[in-house]
Amino acid sequence: MMKILIVDDEPFARARLEALVDELGMGEVVAEVGSGREALEAVRVYQPEIVLLDIRLPGMDGIQVARQLASLPPPVPAVIFTTAYSEHAVEAFEHQAVDYLMKPIHKDRLEQALQRACAFLEKKSNPPTPHARTHICYFQRGEKCLVPVNQIYYFLAHQKYVILHGATGKILISETLKDLEHESAGQFLRVHRSTLVAIVQITGLTKNNERYYVRLKDVSEPLEVSRQHVKPLKQFLEDMRISFSH
Repeated sequence: MMKILIVDDEPFARARLEALVDELGMGEVVAEVGSGREALEAVRVYQPEIVLLDIRLPGMDGIQVARQLASLPPPVPAVIFTTAYSEHAVEAFEHQAVDYLMKPIHKDRLEQALQRACAFLEKKSNPPTPHARTHICYFQRGEKCLVPVNQIYYFLAHQKYVILHGATGKILISETLKDLEHESAGQFLRVHRSTLVAIVQITGLTKNNERYYVRLKDVSEPLEVSRQHVKPLKQFLEDMRISFSH
């Protein structure tokens, strides 16, 4: 279970965050402190993997704390900023924040942020290798779960999320399409800015009313192909001797 440090100068805010973390069951709060300097000391003592960090703190603010955390030797905790002020968002992400939560913080939004932090830490501890991935990782109720790549039909980006469609149904994951495409080269093919399809699933390409659609073996409805991806997809189909129909 992930070790979490809560940093906020308001006792009520700290108590609420701790209660939400407990409800989600996605980590253990190892300490809670009310200032930036206390935060740095708590990181040294407790070595948390995730820091829920308020920005407006007495003395050293959250941005300064994040800057100092980034300069520490590994392992460096994942930082999730918590604040009532949206104007700090750009600066926060410049310091490699995993997420930025606006107060009042809701449970579902905190869950999403913790999932991102877990995925971030997983990626840091297991850097990409030249070998093809065999599984996709996601977290459910704080537990790490794995989906075999050969059971995945396609990935679909929707707003801030990526949804995995496969033999076990739909699963919300915390990785980006860009990372999935990069780390799964040779296994998935981009057919739309929001869609990656499993190469082994492709059975053909269809054109209907000036729009192109890719057919997948285990998916009943064809998926739309954007114009910029039609040409490389056609080339792939030719190389694989797969049919294209109008």
